[in-house]
Amino acid sequence: MRKTIKNRFFLIALSLLLLIGLTACSSPESKSETVEKAPKTETKTEKKTETKSETSKETPQKITNEELPNVSIIATGGTIAGVAASDTQTTGYKAGEVAIETLLDAVPEVKEIANITGTQLVNIDSSAMTNEVLLKLAKEVNKQLASDSVDGIVITHGTDTIEETAYFLNLVVKSEKPVVLVGAMRPSTAISADGPLNLYNAVAIAASPDSKGHGVMIALNDKIGSARDTTKLNTTAVNAFDSFEYGDIGNVQGSKPYFYNKPSRIHTSESEFDISNVTELPKVEILYGHGNDSRVLVDAAVKGGAKGIIHAGTGNGSVFPETQEGLVDAQKKDVVIVRASRVATGMVTHEATDDTNKFVTSDSLNPAKARILLMFALLQTSDPVKIQSYFDKY
Repeated sequence: MRKTIKNRFFLIALSLLLLIGLTACSSPESKSETVEKAPKTETKTEKKTETKSETSKETPQKITNEELPNVSIIATGGTIAGVAASDTQTTGYKAGEVAIETLLDAVPEVKEIANITGTQLVNIDSSAMTNEVLLKLAKEVNKQLASDSVDGIVITHGTDTIEETAYFLNLVVKSEKPVVLVGAMRPSTAISADGPLNLYNAVAIAASPDSKGHGVMIALNDKIGSARDTTKLNTTAVNAFDSFEYGDIGNVQGSKPYFYNKPSRIHTSESEFDISNVTELPKVEILYGHGNDSRVLVDAAVKGGAKGIIHAGTGNGSVFPETQEGLVDAQKKDVVIVRASRVATGMVTHEATDDTNKFVTSDSLNPAKARILLMFALLQTSDPVKIQSYFDKY
């Protein structure tokens, strides 16, 4: 009898369990959960596509403290938004993978020193930077700075061409408000990623009223460098950037920027260059001088439609004899020739032969920045004398 009762209880319990299981499988809630799982995958796909988009997209954040300055962050990609396969990988990673929202989430402390808004302009490796993107960025910066609701701008950028973009903006930004470019030498996934602190320091600089009037700045490794004089000197080290010939203009200590120098050359609001209505920039090529050189690349540049050539010569901008002949012939075809140097420091002096050949000299600008200035100069004139005056004062 007892055995029969036990068997009955067992069968009843088993039947109830089966009934509950069938009910759960067919219940609306279970179906809802199943349906809800699919959009999660879609959301991830959408987010990934978003990070690679080159369409300017603003991420609005409500201003919560009227006592804090308003800083706009414009994201363009680079190592600071890079992702690697492991947290020990600091080379061979993918740059421009992380969106502005994720960058800001990694440094929530910035919201304690400024009201933050973010714009994803592009998300690219800075080695892929183009004139079109530079023009788009410069116009966006000028548009935002014209608003009373923006006190300063931070631009996240890859370090490969950050100095070129900084100098580009230094020549066309029409405001004394601070504009700070920031990058990183290690991807966001690295154990000791330098991006978060660099970003925090950049916001601190852009938020400080002491930063006005210093031109466009570069913030890396606790240093504040001028757009004109800061350059990359190491391929992978965290302290890759320096302006050792003329000195940094300041540094960041304890979340506060300290300034000790000011750029002496014309910049930003004092610059005569205006890209408001510019849609295309003149083509300027850089040629690297060396022993046993030739005129082949000079002739190719001219044939390719170059309006200007920066020759990165040896020593004090010296040119191989055959290359010199090619440059002289190019100048006769109204191609502006600028003698620069492949040497890291020092100025290229202007000689009597430059006047004879109608060449321009780069002063202390490196070849990459000389290209930037020549593009803007060519928008104004093709006269070598006038263009030389630009190199003497910018």
